[in-house]
Amino acid sequence: MSRRLVSLTLDTLEDLPRSCRQCVFWELDPVAAERACAAGDPGLDKEAWVSQTLLEWGSCGKLAYVDGMPAGFVMYAPPAYVPRSMAFPTSPVSADAALLTTAHVVAAFAGGGLGRMLVQGVARDLTKRGVKAIEAFGDAKFGDAGEPGDGCVAPVDFFLAVGFKTVRPHPRFPRLRLELRTALSWKSDVEYALEKLLGSMSPESLLRPVRPATRSTTTG
Repeated sequence: MSRRLVSLTLDTLEDLPRSCRQCVFWELDPVAAERACAAGDPGLDKEAWVSQTLLEWGSCGKLAYVDGMPAGFVMYAPPAYVPRSMAFPTSPVSADAALLTTAHVVAAFAGGGLGRMLVQGVARDLTKRGVKAIEAFGDAKFGDAGEPGDGCVAPVDFFLAVGFKTVRPHPRFPRLRLELRTALSWKSDVEYALEKLLGSMSPESLLRPVRPATRSTTTG
């Protein structure tokens, strides 16, 4: 399988799942979001938010493709661009961090490392901009029977699986954090060489060059 990572643009916005393209949970405050949904086309507000964020701040999402098919995505931005970020009991997001708002991997591709690939892409992008960390609000009761939820908040387990640590606990919406220097040191040289050999990652998704294979037992 070939995997590649691309930045979210107004062109690739169409490759997000329809439910996400039409969702403004994060992009608008609760009152404005309700008004947009009542008006019947929140997708226009979503597109406007992405356009403004791209112009003023830059890339605000990554999409992963497997054999040309959209297989997962993440979205992120400074907390100031995300009105909903102040509505959580574990707010506010730290001043040195960007907020990863939502993340999703298509079920058919789950368990293949796409989550880490996506978060690593975010980490590389944000490191270039001088950001120190990524924070996120997780849903500790995601998918539980009888618990209301619209899927806009990713499960805590996803964030823990890709290296985040809890910095402010809460029974439902803990805030988690990933130091970017940690995200950029995940993979060993052996893993990079193997993935290059298998052709499973594109150059864009690599964070550093693959070193020539050696018999050295030194670890990175």
